[in-house]
Amino acid sequence: MKKTLLSLTLSALIFSGCATSYNQTARYIDKEKLGTSTPVTLGLDYEDLERASLKLVNSMLKSKAFSLNNPNKRYVLMISDFINDTTQRIDIDQLIKKIRIALLNSGRFIITTAVRAGGAEDMASYQVRKLRKIDEFNQKTIAKKGEMIAPDLSLSGKIIQRVTPLSNKEQRVDYYIQMSITDLKTGLALWEGEEVISKAGDSKAAPW
Repeated sequence: MKKTLLSLTLSALIFSGCATSYNQTARYIDKEKLGTSTPVTLGLDYEDLERASLKLVNSMLKSKAFSLNNPNKRYVLMISDFINDTTQRIDIDQLIKKIRIALLNSGRFIITTAVRAGGAEDMASYQVRKLRKIDEFNQKTIAKKGEMIAPDLSLSGKIIQRVTPLSNKEQRVDYYIQMSITDLKTGLALWEGEEVISKAGDSKAAPW
């Protein structure tokens, strides 16, 4: 019981210390969050990623490259490399998941989990095919060869951080969230988008 209370006390002190060190001094340069009560840090927070991902999805869906002449056709999209070039640990999958959900709900895209940069996201598609020669399984219920659908497009991205000292003992931190969709048959980029989030705060504050 004492150990639990001590852990809770230390956690509260650590959280309080971090919040004081940079939450109260950071602000948005573009004033997008004016009027909100949400705490702001020099790092990227959940709301930053949510707002950026929704803007990028809207840009994708407005692109003429993905206009559907045939209403029954949907593009099969695979997730490629996403690079985090910042000083903070960012859950890239959280950002990608928001984009995937929005693209699926648009009715224009299908996401494949059988193909992804670095290996399949979901190995189940391959594991079930190993059952083809096992007599205990009804072979009619197992996927046959040639039934997987190859992706038409790939989605890749990068998050870049740049820190610039300001003359008033502050620092400016810019985050560039960039994404591209590539046609896998031609290797040509069909769409590219970028969202920039700019913040300023105490030069002694850590941007993460």
